[in-house]
Amino acid sequence: MTTERQHREDIVAVGRMMYEKNLVVATDGNISIRMAEDRLLATPSGVSKGHMKPEDLIVTDSTGKKISGERNPSSEIRLHLAIYQKRDDVKSVVHGHPPVATAFTIAGLSLAQCVIPEVVFTLGSIPTTDYATPTSEEGPKVIQELIEHHDAIILDRHGAVTAGKDVFDAYRKIEKVEHCAEVTLAARQLGQVKTLTPDEIRRLMDVREQLSLGGKATLACSNCGACGKPYEPQEGSSATGSKPNTDEDKIVELVLREVQKALGKS
Repeated sequence: MTTERQHREDIVAVGRMMYEKNLVVATDGNISIRMAEDRLLATPSGVSKGHMKPEDLIVTDSTGKKISGERNPSSEIRLHLAIYQKRDDVKSVVHGHPPVATAFTIAGLSLAQCVIPEVVFTLGSIPTTDYATPTSEEGPKVIQELIEHHDAIILDRHGAVTAGKDVFDAYRKIEKVEHCAEVTLAARQLGQVKTLTPDEIRRLMDVREQLSLGGKATLACSNCGACGKPYEPQEGSSATGSKPNTDEDKIVELVLREVQKALGKS
């Protein structure tokens, strides 16, 4: 059985990795571990995740009330509590501000398309929530429906939140979210983003089942056409975060064609 001391050291290690990977800056982000039904170990408010010490962490009850620790709970603890209340299988939650993934929401672009094989069979698709004022009671509300079916969610203009079987699992998922955003951005800059075919997606989900990866990896339709389903906005997710900007895609495609013509490539 993992001791509280080990949990503290694990959170500090994950915080340092998030800081070094640019998934958080300044005092942004927060990390928690559910040690028991009524006990959470969490990062406090106002501390850099890259420079924490084990004794900086606090213990709260299942309502977010501090039980022990010198510092104060983060106002974002409510987001973590909402996830634990919805998902008995989740033992850790990580919230960070990955810059490229966040930029996608500001541009009104979705990362819910089935594009990268490793993302499909580990995370499924990555939906985006409606906008909620940071630290407000709106935050837990906009993830309510999505977190039931996804381990990784992008918060409109406010980073991403991931759920895992332990703190390292949750960390790897937020790292995967940002990697997906970086690859998708590069693909958009190079040309048109190609989605996986329905057969390829089915095979990937079969692989996931065979590997018994656990967690949630639901495919949320984002109107990319790969699964053959019509676009249906998800409850709890914004249209700009879930549905690709098809008009913009058409403009980008036309511009690229004209550039290629000018260069004598078509």
